[in-house]
Amino acid sequence: MNEKALRVLEYVKIKEIIKKYTCGGSAKDLIEKLTPYDNVYEVKEHLEETKEAYALLIRKGNPPFEGVYDIREAISLASKGASLMPLQLLRIAQVLRSSRRFKDYIFHKEDEEGYRVIEDICMGIVPLKDIEDKIFEAIIGEEEISDRASKKLYSIRKSLKEKTASVKDKVGSMVRGYSQYLQDNLYTMRGDRYVIPVRSEYKGQVPGLVHDQSSSGATLFIEPMGLVNLNNEIKELKLKEKAEIERILQELSNRVYSSIISVENNANIVCELDFIFAKAKFASEYNCTCPNVNEEGVIDLIEARHPLINKDIVIPNDIYLGREFTSLVITGPNTGGKTVTLKTVGLLEIMALSGIMIPVKDNSTIGFFKEVFADIGDEQSIEQSLSTFSSHMTNIVNIIDKADEESLALFDELGAGTDPTEGAALAVAILEELRGRKSKIVATTHYSELKGYALKTEGVENASVEFDVETLRPTYRLLIGVPGKSNAFEISRRLGLPDYIIKGSKERIATDSLQFEDLIQSLQEKSIKAERNARETEVLKLKAREAKESYDEKLYKLEKSKEKALINAQKQAKSLIKEAKEEADEILKNIRELERRGYSSDVRQKLEDERKRLKDKLEVAEDKINKGIIEDGDKLTKVEEGQEVFVPSLNQKVIVISKQENKNEVLVQAGILKINVKLEDLRAVKQTKEDKKINKANKKREAKLRVSCVSSSVDLRGMDSLEAVYTTDKYLDDAYLAGLSEVSIIHGKGTGVLRNTINDMLKRHSHVKSYRLGNYGEGGTGVTVVLLK
Repeated sequence: MNEKALRVLEYVKIKEIIKKYTCGGSAKDLIEKLTPYDNVYEVKEHLEETKEAYALLIRKGNPPFEGVYDIREAISLASKGASLMPLQLLRIAQVLRSSRRFKDYIFHKEDEEGYRVIEDICMGIVPLKDIEDKIFEAIIGEEEISDRASKKLYSIRKSLKEKTASVKDKVGSMVRGYSQYLQDNLYTMRGDRYVIPVRSEYKGQVPGLVHDQSSSGATLFIEPMGLVNLNNEIKELKLKEKAEIERILQELSNRVYSSIISVENNANIVCELDFIFAKAKFASEYNCTCPNVNEEGVIDLIEARHPLINKDIVIPNDIYLGREFTSLVITGPNTGGKTVTLKTVGLLEIMALSGIMIPVKDNSTIGFFKEVFADIGDEQSIEQSLSTFSSHMTNIVNIIDKADEESLALFDELGAGTDPTEGAALAVAILEELRGRKSKIVATTHYSELKGYALKTEGVENASVEFDVETLRPTYRLLIGVPGKSNAFEISRRLGLPDYIIKGSKERIATDSLQFEDLIQSLQEKSIKAERNARETEVLKLKAREAKESYDEKLYKLEKSKEKALINAQKQAKSLIKEAKEEADEILKNIRELERRGYSSDVRQKLEDERKRLKDKLEVAEDKINKGIIEDGDKLTKVEEGQEVFVPSLNQKVIVISKQENKNEVLVQAGILKINVKLEDLRAVKQTKEDKKINKANKKREAKLRVSCVSSSVDLRGMDSLEAVYTTDKYLDDAYLAGLSEVSIIHGKGTGVLRNTINDMLKRHSHVKSYRLGNYGEGGTGVTVVLLK
């Protein structure tokens, strides 16, 4: 994509907005490098990934990107076997934790809907919880190593505390003993060694090593000889502590190095997911949808809005071309919105081709173009001695050199800056040249000659920006199919120009021109109404087609599921019968053995009769299974609407929708399906009072079980704000579904930041009826009690 179009259409501003929604610096770099993709497959895949991320935000809330940093430098050092700093290791562990949590986030299915593209990306994540845990266990701050990092470090620090306490006691007693020679009755430190401030005239009274003196020279900082050995021991322990910390950091770095490929891969995937969800958050904030993409160059933007204009004041417009016409000529007054319309088409095309959802209504369509050219704005150059006309023409020449059937060309005030007659002729010639190359064109103009050109040329359509004569203000609405009507006489009359002057002006205009203006006014109302009806019909047809495809897919899945269930049931029943036969034969064999040892022949005959009866029953059952028939209740000769009946061929209970018809069939509802079934194939449903009691008891037990599975409180202490909001949101959903009426959120007292964050979230949460701080005995200000709806 050419850089000029990206600059003129302010694509960079869109990327700067999206950057604000990222969590890590590496994702910002991906956005910085983002440009429109050069093949339709990539465009559709990247739009799909953004759409899936948008759906995940709605269904599951924000993804677990807490603590995601740019760790590319740390990974580069680790790959060379270098020892990493505590902060670098900590950030690597946070990225590993984020990747692991995201895998749980995406693969924890709350419904049957899948997220194909994002799931494929996440398949590459390799959980490295052992490395993650080791780092978090050893490092507790950006520059702080935990005592639990190793037994040796724990032992060294324990000895260090004991030595430090001992030296403090001793130096305290020395301060009291030498108080008459000291500047102040206190001790201090110089170079990690304990010293006391001795007045210079008494330096001989305090034997020891001089480490420093005050700026005036009146005070000497002396380490008494009695402290030298203790200070030496402390210094030695600190050196051992430093060496052990370096060993621990090297060991952790080696662990990262041993799995460096997986670590780097996880970091890259988290970066890519951060980039994808930044696009999704932008889509959520700007109320965007995912457009359809076609390779025929068709553009159909429904209620398109320019994303850089305040969404509270921007006027949405329907903009389309590529089907009945491939060129659109927009006319209208200055400040009427022509240039904004032009920029809206170009910017939304570039955004969609970059995999970014756009601010339009559902079922909008963008065309796949390899190039979007834009000649917008005045780029005259004093240095290059270029006038406005010359700068425009230089740009247009470049466009004509490169444009083809996979190009979209945008022209603002085509042919302006020169003589109107010559400019209009040039504009028509330029449009014809690009039309011959099958490029798609949107152009704005003031020339009335272009209105006539669009009216009489097939494949070229007029459009205009509406102007309200009553208020003398533009409405910024785009009217496709209607050329711009001159409102000079009406505006002049509103502004107070006498009627006789207006009448004289009209007499000087040719009758054909006045009739043309009247024709435009007549066409305006008819065309708008016809276009609106046609577009609504097209949208309804598209929705009906999608509904039919969805229904056909569900029907196919249901049929396959039913067939599979019946086959499995038959296999299982056959297996049970086979086992029963074998067991019966084994029992009879054992009985014959017993009879041989002493039973009479009468007993044997009775046993043979019973065996035959059992065998006959099993064979009857097997025959029924082979036919796919399971009897349940008596045959029916009459049914009523709303009656529950059993269909043996489906092995399912159904509801009767309509009474029997001439063909002796009834329409029944089976799940989401409505099917015709012969009356003779229906059976009565048998359900005893005992069965009803059991079902009712089961429902009560399930309700109690559901409530008991959800705790009445959630503990957020130790979490950061993002993690706490995510955890609370999920907990409130679970509590609401479980039927809890009151729950407690434990956030602790602390600085109050976590409490304020949770309270801000509760104000907007759909399940929350009211909330308050805990009373005495409930946890006070460290707990927020929430009443659920």
